[in-house]
Amino acid sequence: MSTSSIIGNQCQPQSKSRPGSLLKHSFNALWLSDIHLGSKDCKAEYLLQLLRQTQTESLYLVGDIIDIWAMKRRMYWPESHNQVLQQLFIMARNGTKIIYVPGNHDEEFKAYAGFHLWDVSIAKEHIHTTLGGQKILMLHGDQFDSQVCVGKALTKLGDRLYDLLLLLNRQLHRVRTHLGYPYWSLASYIKLRVNKAQQAIGLFRAAVVCYAQDKRVDGVICGHIHQPELSQQGKIFYANDGDWVENCTFIAESELGELQLHKWDEQAKCSLVIASISLKRKPKSLKQQVA
Repeated sequence: MSTSSIIGNQCQPQSKSRPGSLLKHSFNALWLSDIHLGSKDCKAEYLLQLLRQTQTESLYLVGDIIDIWAMKRRMYWPESHNQVLQQLFIMARNGTKIIYVPGNHDEEFKAYAGFHLWDVSIAKEHIHTTLGGQKILMLHGDQFDSQVCVGKALTKLGDRLYDLLLLLNRQLHRVRTHLGYPYWSLASYIKLRVNKAQQAIGLFRAAVVCYAQDKRVDGVICGHIHQPELSQQGKIFYANDGDWVENCTFIAESELGELQLHKWDEQAKCSLVIASISLKRKPKSLKQQVA
């Protein structure tokens, strides 16, 4: 497997589409996490644009899709959030396989693991097989909190500070929109420059990769920490979806078998590939060749 970065790649249609069609993206698989529907910070409008112009064989929802925690504090459910759910159900009815792995903000759905509801399968974890034969484990990542957090007091303080950053983020976004500037995440910018945050991200990555090694898979895709990443960690490739609160990012497997980290471009109204891993096809075993 080789890793390459394609920062600043121009938005290009992923497959041919009929004249007049809005379809710009076609994937073998797509991973979304940390959408946080029901939260004021959810960028549902951008996600809806993506879903309406995307075709994919499999769609994986990797936790924190609905922010039940936020809605318990204050009920918030605008039409755009409802439209995202409706679009997901439309895709499921039209043949897209959708598997939902609940996280911590939507942990109530964990009780339904193993059930098939509204054309969506619910699971605690799931393994996706790529076009090249690699096994990718998908999980949300909240089960590793105890290996990352240094204490309940600091965890609660971190949550309060994060909420404050998101509040400032909303105000800044309104000003930038008024001035004609694209979306930019203040919260993400600050998080990348705080040593404690970087340490926590590293501990989380290490815990997820170690778990994937124990599961004997080729790679792992998770969410939870709102930090998009696609990297090679020894023999395991690590992918984090990021979120649709700060970063508007997702992971996809292209129809050519390449694993990609995408970021939504508000102005171009399509996604840009910001990192990729070329997945080599696994050689067939002697038994498979004889068969």
